[in-house]
Amino acid sequence: MSITEETLKQHLKDPAVLCCRRDKGTIIGAQDLEDPTLFEDMVDAGLITLSDNGLTIEQVVGATLAKDSEALIQLTSDLLEGIKEPVQTKTNSVEKKATSHTKENSQGMIEVEIEKLEGLKLKLPVNQVISHVGEAACCSEKKEATLGEKKVIRQLKKQHVKITDAEIGNETSIKNGKITVGKNLIEKALKEDELIKGIKLNVIKPNERHIYTDTIMDVCPIATKVEGELGNGVTKICDGVVFMLTGVDEEGTQVHEFGSSEGYLDEKMYFGHPGCADENDIIIRCEAVIEKLSGMSRPGPLAAHKAQDYIIQAVREELKTYDGEIIREEICEDIRRKGNPRIVLVKEIMGQGAMHDNVICPSEPCGIMGGRMNVDCGNVPIMLTPNQVRDGSIHALTCIGPATKEMTRHYIREPLVERLAADEELDLVGVVFVGSPQVNDEKLWVSERLGSLFEGLDIDGVIITTEGFGNNHIDFIEHIGQAGQRDIPVVGVSFCAYQGQLVVGNKYADAMIEENMDAGGFENDIAGTSCVTKEVAERSVQMLKNKMAGVDILPALKKWNNDVINDNNQLLNLPKTNLIESGTLH
Repeated sequence: MSITEETLKQHLKDPAVLCCRRDKGTIIGAQDLEDPTLFEDMVDAGLITLSDNGLTIEQVVGATLAKDSEALIQLTSDLLEGIKEPVQTKTNSVEKKATSHTKENSQGMIEVEIEKLEGLKLKLPVNQVISHVGEAACCSEKKEATLGEKKVIRQLKKQHVKITDAEIGNETSIKNGKITVGKNLIEKALKEDELIKGIKLNVIKPNERHIYTDTIMDVCPIATKVEGELGNGVTKICDGVVFMLTGVDEEGTQVHEFGSSEGYLDEKMYFGHPGCADENDIIIRCEAVIEKLSGMSRPGPLAAHKAQDYIIQAVREELKTYDGEIIREEICEDIRRKGNPRIVLVKEIMGQGAMHDNVICPSEPCGIMGGRMNVDCGNVPIMLTPNQVRDGSIHALTCIGPATKEMTRHYIREPLVERLAADEELDLVGVVFVGSPQVNDEKLWVSERLGSLFEGLDIDGVIITTEGFGNNHIDFIEHIGQAGQRDIPVVGVSFCAYQGQLVVGNKYADAMIEENMDAGGFENDIAGTSCVTKEVAERSVQMLKNKMAGVDILPALKKWNNDVINDNNQLLNLPKTNLIESGTLH
């Protein structure tokens, strides 16, 4: 298959292979050359053989065939007349290491030596002031002069209250750092929804995790407003304890969709990841039983979440007046930095109308009451402030694969929101949540609304994330296209690896960040494994800065390779990604 002029320019250093039979005297151009992105598969299939004696595309363009040649023949000097000498470039070893892997790359210093060159035309970006790209030390004063002045719109104080123990008792209370959840709440929680048929409560200490658990539907923090509304004022959060919701129906069927995380708890959760319990957290487990055959529709899982939320609300009420030890305070600010590149973070969430839904902007942090379901809102883009997200404006109901599920706790401490909000070089306009409908026509309609929002906000860059993979990748790629069509630099963040490889794509999906943490590249049924982490957030922001500054991003490798991530983590002084085997967490 011949290539276009645009593709040719992107692959000047790649081997030159004829796409079709060509006669003697043919002047070689893009129409005569095979697509280099297909070479790996062709070599594996035995269709072509590549050797070090072959010429590159930049050497053969404009040269003349000296003899008749067959298709899929690598061009060598004996086949051509008028071969060009390649332009010599010299790249330092750090950058060469970064760009030898092509799915992600980070910037370094590039040194170019050209002995003789005619007709050179350079286009350099001048509309972005990104300090990490091509900025000399002597220009630091100019950079500081152009940085946007910090303007605080609103402030949120998150007070983390120390909890050291928990038990199921006769009355609900918080005393001396100990939470007691009253047994009497169970009977009342069962009345929250007719589909909820049973509830058990128990406490799991950090050293007691090697116990069987049903599938993990959610991990939810205990947080409550004591002043103001979501996004401002004061919020109290219990530190050292979380609720964990599990679920089966009356026939014992696990409440899940793509993969289930039932098994030994210490093997079925990635402790310490944003959506999960931390290593030393006490877990209050709410084991829900719902009506048979209701697990694969929205009302069934929602009933379980509502029952647990009733119980958590009773604890919230105690937390409001509890005068316990505050071990740390977070001051979260909604900040605008006028003059800096305007950035939006897009979080694609599930909204396919079966089990897939989320609650947006409830009355209490991470709650349900008072919120709106994104499916009922038509999955249209909804803008939140960074502080609203960090104050628990999303309650996750989705029952997608455990490893790629962003649970409720994830959103209240979303690493990308934290990273972008703290970046002094960017102006984070807001966080957009957009649902992923089931029907393709609806996907396109929703994505077009997102594109119009991009245009109206006049943004300079966007990061788009999605949980899960497969069906929602259709929307994910369409969202990336909506940004690309408007010349907005865009970075995509998703689990792909081996099992979740993209089935659709477009030319704008050239800056992609991989979330996978499984050694085999699979959805491994371990809750919270392959989601946005601090390291993913760091690479995502750096990639966006690179793209806004015009730094070239090479095409992705044909197959997932974790060395790409580790090399770029090293460049950013981040730890290597430690991949896990299924069932090995303890």
